[in-house]
Amino acid sequence: MDLKDIQAVKQRFGIIGLSPALNRAIDTAVQVANTDLSVLIQGESGVGKEHFPKIIHAYSLRRHKKDSYVAINCGAIPKGTIESELFGHKKGAFTDAYTERKGYFEIADGGTLFLDEIGDMSLSAQAKVLRALQERKISRVGSDRDIDVNVRVIAATNKDLAREIREGNFREDLYHRIGVILIKVPPLRERKGDVEILVKHFLESICKEYHIPTKSINNEAVKMLSEMHWSGNIRELRNIIERLVVLSGAT
Repeated sequence: MDLKDIQAVKQRFGIIGLSPALNRAIDTAVQVANTDLSVLIQGESGVGKEHFPKIIHAYSLRRHKKDSYVAINCGAIPKGTIESELFGHKKGAFTDAYTERKGYFEIADGGTLFLDEIGDMSLSAQAKVLRALQERKISRVGSDRDIDVNVRVIAATNKDLAREIREGNFREDLYHRIGVILIKVPPLRERKGDVEILVKHFLESICKEYHIPTKSINNEAVKMLSEMHWSGNIRELRNIIERLVVLSGAT
C-alpha cells in the first residue's frame, strides 16, 4: 500500500500517527485481510491493538456476513467459565446451566472471532481452541456432539508468549497455529514523533467532550511529553492530557 492508502485506513479507524512502524503494521493487516490465515497481534497494553482485527475483518470477504465480527477479552472471563463462553454448553452441563447456549465460536461462524489477551487463557481452553482451528470443529461443554464451524481467528496479547511457553503457561503448538502472521504494534516510546500529533488530537477531542474552548500547550511541555517512557502507551498519554485539560488554565 502507498502512504495515501494507509492514511485512508487510519482515518477510517481513528488511528493517529505517522510512524513508519505503525504504517508497516497497518499495511500487513490489509495485505492479509483477504486470506483465512490466523493472525497474532503483539504489543504492550495501551498501544491500540484492538484496531487491527477490525481492519483485517473490514477488508476481508467475511465482512459481508451480518454480525460477523465477534470480540472477547479472554482476560476478563473467569477461567472456570471461559470454555462455556467460547464453545457453549449443553443444558445441565453444570450448575446454573439451565438452558443450552451457543458459544462465541458458533456465534462467529462464517465471520471473524477476535480473542483479545489470549495469553490469559487456561491450558484446557487452549487445547480446545487448537482443535477448533485445526479441525474446524467444536463441542459444547457437556456434549459429545461435534459442531462444524468456519471461523477466522485473530488473537492479541501483551504477554511474551515465548516466555509463557517456557514457563508452561501457553501451548507451543497453539502459538504456531495462531501466529501464522505476526503483527507487532509499536509502543509509544518508539513513536516519539507521534507524541505531538497525539497530544493535539487529544487536546481537541477532550475539550470538545467537556464542552470547553480548546486549550493550547506550549512547546516545552510537548518536548517533555515526547521524552517520557510511556509504559502505559497511548492510553496513559490520553489520561495525562485529560488531567491537564481539567486542571490547567487556557494553556
